[in-house]
Parts: sequence; C-alpha cells; structure tokens
Amino acid sequence: MASSDAERREEEENVAGEDEDTGAQVAPIVKLEEVAVTTGEEEEDTVLDLKSKLYRFDKEGNQWKERGAGTVKLLKHKESGKVRLVMRQSKTLKICANHLILGTMSVQEHAGNDKSCVWHATDFADGELKDELFCIRFASVENCKTFIEMFQEIAESQGKKEENKDATSAAGLLEKLSVEDAKTEEKTGEEHRPEDGSRKQAVRTAAYDRPT
Repeated sequence: MASSDAERREEEENVAGEDEDTGAQVAPIVKLEEVAVTTGEEEEDTVLDLKSKLYRFDKEGNQWKERGAGTVKLLKHKESGKVRLVMRQSKTLKICANHLILGTMSVQEHAGNDKSCVWHATDFADGELKDELFCIRFASVENCKTFIEMFQEIAESQGKKEENKDATSAAGLLEKLSVEDAKTEEKTGEEHRPEDGSRKQAVRTAAYDRPT
C-alpha cells in the first residue's frame, strides 16, 4: 500500500515537472508579414465621431429595419472641403452608410424619440447610388443634438459653396459672352467700312464733280 502511494506521488511530480516553463524560445513555423490596411479615410479629417445605431426605411415592407450599430463619422476632405457621412458596424467594420452631405439636405428630430433623427440621402453603401430614408439613434439626447447641429451647419456651408460656384460660373459665362459680342460688333464694323482704294476713288470722283 505504501509502495503504491509512493509510486503515485512520483508520477504526479513527473507530470508537474513536464508543465514547468523552461524559458526556451520556440521560433514560429510561419512568419506573417505586416500588410498596410487602407480605410479610404486617409485624405479626410474627422469632424464628428459618435456611437449610434442606424435604421433605414423599407418602402416595400413599410417599416424601419436596422442597418447596423457602430460609429458614425462626418469626414471632411482636406483638398475639396466636401464632407461625407460614413458609418461602419462595430465588429465587422462593414459600411452601412456612405454619402455626401449636400446643401439641399436637412435633418429632423424623430417624432416621439428625442434621441433619434431622420434624413433623406443618396447613399452609396451598397456600391450603387440609392435614395434612402435614414434614422439614427444615439445613447443620449446631447449626442443627438450635437449630430443635428453639425449636420445642418455642414449642409448650410456646402450650400453656400455651391451658390458661390454657380455665381462664379455665371460671371465667367457672362464675361465670355460680352467678349464675343464685342468681337462680333468689331467684325461687323469692319465689313461695312470701305476699302482704301474705294475711298480714294470716292475722293477723286467728288473732286471732279465739284463746281468750278
């Protein structure tokens, strides 16, 4: 009996010794190289970054359907100054909203829920342009108000840029037309102007017809 107990303790000590960390360094069999990952947001600055849940209105089913839960961002392009809304799902990082904020857009509070707001947009999240009615819900009323204020401010600024661009284009077109009209008038004047030879002949004829 005593001998069997001693053998059992010896086996346990041997097993425990096998699990001890020897400090040996084991080289990996396969070496993985680092791969640069691009998000498409490298040329943009983040204006707003909030956690939220997005819904889209299903016209066929006449109901709201969840699009995803994650982070909604307002990104401003460093060169063009255009701002777009991008939202990715938290775990998969799949894009569930991706559209520009234009001067014609407006966002409104959702009736009955002061943590949510709705807006129309031409979205490109699925790889093709689609007219969507979005509803987004935030964790607090403050975040919802911040989103609405920033969205409206950007839309107004984009609208002013579009108006200035249209005014500049119109001014350039008017200037071009004015220059073309001036050239047409000058050309028309030259066509009606007598040539030098005809003018000299007219002078000689007038001299002969002058009474003596």
